[in-house]
Amino acid sequence: MTRGHLQIVVCAAGPAADVTHLIAAAKKQSWTAAVTATPSALDFIDAGAIERLTGHPVRSTYRSSPNTRRSLPAADALIIAPATYNSANKIALGIADNYAMTTVAELIGRQVPTVVVPFVNAALATRAPFQRAVASLRDERVRVFLGPDDGWEPHPPGSGNSRQRAFPWTAAFEAATRMAGDVPANSTDRS
Repeated sequence: MTRGHLQIVVCAAGPAADVTHLIAAAKKQSWTAAVTATPSALDFIDAGAIERLTGHPVRSTYRSSPNTRRSLPAADALIIAPATYNSANKIALGIADNYAMTTVAELIGRQVPTVVVPFVNAALATRAPFQRAVASLRDERVRVFLGPDDGWEPHPPGSGNSRQRAFPWTAAFEAATRMAGDVPANSTDRS
């Protein structure tokens, strides 16, 4: 029995290569998943592996591939991870300049429970545009997974590669399922 459908949007940052951890966490809890990638994120992911795991093509453009369904199952939760500095700012401003950002804008507008996990360095995180973006998203009831309460902080500039392994995939999924009203059976895994 499927408990829900998770829509995942990946942006062009190192942790995107490990999005299969998020898919595995969802599948473990009987959720289905599909991935949409920003155009630049396609260089970071293994689309074939993701498609085998999800059963859905990785979308990055408005036009679907031949012989594929244009629509995905209705999303019960949305996770944007990793969210870059640029994407977090675009999402907050409602900029829908590619398929992934349009998907995010629409799902937030539909009030789908949404979690954003930024992967930004401390220098970018201190910028006023990013601080305004985080506040704006939180005002829209978007869960921005960032800060001491989440155990996920911006990393020092130049240390992103070492920080990538600690990306909170499972914790983000748990937050999304709580928002969607479906608490995972095994909610102690923090990977």
